Amino acid sequence: MDATEQNHLPKKKKSETEDDKRRKKIVPGSLLKALVRPGGGGESSPVDGDQVIYHCTVRTLDGVVVESTRSECGGRGLPIRDVLGKSKMILGLLEGIPTMHKGEIAMFKMKPEMHYVEKDCPVSAPEIFPKDDELHFEIELLDFAKAKIAIDDLGVVKKILNEGEGWESPREPYEVKVRISAITGDGKVILSPKEEPYFFTFGKSEVPKGLEMGIGTMARKEKAVIYVRKQYLTESPLMHIAQDLEEVHFEVELVHFIQVRDMLGDGRLIKRRIQDGRGEFPMDCPLQDSRLSVHYKGMLLNEEKTVFYDSRIENNDQPLEFSSGEGLVPEGFEMCTRLMLPGEIALVTCPPDYAYDKFPRPPGVPAGAHVQWEIELLGFETPKDWTGLDFQSIMNEAENIRSTGNRLFKEGKFELAKAKYEKVLREFNHVNPQDDEEGKVFGDTRNVLHLNVAACLLKMGEWRKSVETCNKVLEAKPGHVKGLYRRGMAYMAGGEYEDARNDFNTMIKVDKSSESDATAALLKLKQKEQEAESKARKQFKGLFDKKPGEITEVGSEIREESKTIEEKNETKDDGGEIQEEEEEEKTRTVVGTERKRKWTEKAWPIMKNVMVQIGIQLGVALLGVLIFQFVSSRFT
Repeated sequence: MDATEQNHLPKKKKSETEDDKRRKKIVPGSLLKALVRPGGGGESSPVDGDQVIYHCTVRTLDGVVVESTRSECGGRGLPIRDVLGKSKMILGLLEGIPTMHKGEIAMFKMKPEMHYVEKDCPVSAPEIFPKDDELHFEIELLDFAKAKIAIDDLGVVKKILNEGEGWESPREPYEVKVRISAITGDGKVILSPKEEPYFFTFGKSEVPKGLEMGIGTMARKEKAVIYVRKQYLTESPLMHIAQDLEEVHFEVELVHFIQVRDMLGDGRLIKRRIQDGRGEFPMDCPLQDSRLSVHYKGMLLNEEKTVFYDSRIENNDQPLEFSSGEGLVPEGFEMCTRLMLPGEIALVTCPPDYAYDKFPRPPGVPAGAHVQWEIELLGFETPKDWTGLDFQSIMNEAENIRSTGNRLFKEGKFELAKAKYEKVLREFNHVNPQDDEEGKVFGDTRNVLHLNVAACLLKMGEWRKSVETCNKVLEAKPGHVKGLYRRGMAYMAGGEYEDARNDFNTMIKVDKSSESDATAALLKLKQKEQEAESKARKQFKGLFDKKPGEITEVGSEIREESKTIEEKNETKDDGGEIQEEEEEEKTRTVVGTERKRKWTEKAWPIMKNVMVQIGIQLGVALLGVLIFQFVSSRFT
């Protein structure tokens, strides 16, 4: 589309702001401007989003000073800072200041409705202020510039002097080097610039709070003035804050910062960049599953920093190559390499549960050891783009990823397995089968992937999400036997026994060949119901023998035990779609065992009736003997 076409497109209507509504109420003649001194800073004027710095002196029409920011007029000498469109201002200044140039002095004659008598005025008049009078406001516009607001109350505002490089900004716990000088709001120097940059760790209160907030909006090598008001001027090793300081203007150059990331948020897994890489963070990082090439050195966190592996030495200078997302390296190692740029070197400090506690330990690494890796990311290759591939090639790629997911599932790495299945499902959103045969293959594969995701969710204790995932299959194909089976198992894990029974019974109606699986599932369901009933009996046993206070205690115990039962149930599942052979073997075993018990179940009602009849007859005979003995004793 060329520029001419763009000009003819309808422009998006800008939403009306509260200030716009206020401006509509201005009556002609209520605000008059007289130029006292023209500006010398060019022809530009401030607009919404600009910070304006100005002196203001208010006088009555006969020249009596009401209030002023100027020291020669009884003020403190501290100019006003406002951000147009953000600060609360009287209507006359909101309308008048945008007509001024830098360095200009102007006199605004305002009727009461243009200052504090305005119905919707967002600011209150000072005490003993003649708000019902027509007044003169003398304004000197000292400066204006585009503002970066660090906090909504405008207590920290930044003015950029020189743009920086890139867009990454420091944050906790980055290590930062800056050059800083500072003056008060009225221009007194309180911190002189030094030759050597000041070094501090972000988030450690080593600079005033407001200054740190402003630096947190800066890019590398940026220069800026950061305006900080009193409420954000906190004590720090950098400088002492006097009690009477209303605001400080910091001039800052962000020389450099070292990216330090708390990967878990608890200080246990820390990645510290010690050499910058190539590109922009994080766009040029291997965030997605990729083929990575790294050199690394592993060390124990002891006094000697014992090296237990160095790929440059022990692997003949050959790098380690691995595919991320497949559980081939320790979890902490992979998490950090995903956030590295090509050419970057990082120092990673890792706790045992993200290092080698859940991964084969190299020789020399004791159990429970904290380790440190020095990692250099040489490069990475992103996965093959499916765009332009024919249908069969796409299905081959999908099968490769699904197979990796199945391996991860069997290794107990359910989250990683789930991520693999979901990756293929996302790619499938852009696949369009061309005929019925391709459509059937595509649909069947998608159903298998959904059921595998459901199996992972069930293993992860997310039985409700597992049910929702199964529903995607059953909505497309209501009689899908494996979908019914998987959903039934999810319902059973969540204690929804009736829903589970319905799904297993539906399996038999839909497909007679699934009867053995459904029967085994129903038997398992019956067993779970009996276990739950038994638990309930134990919980309520003796409940009604308790006193009221004791009943409350028993109720609490019941709730706790019920919660434990539910948690246990949520973690139980069979292999289903992914472990088909294992499940079939379980089914055969359960069904065989059940057949052996069938004769006792059939015989028991008959035996029970016989025993009841014998018991009744013995009871009658015993009662007759007792009556006979009683009558005989009365007549003898």
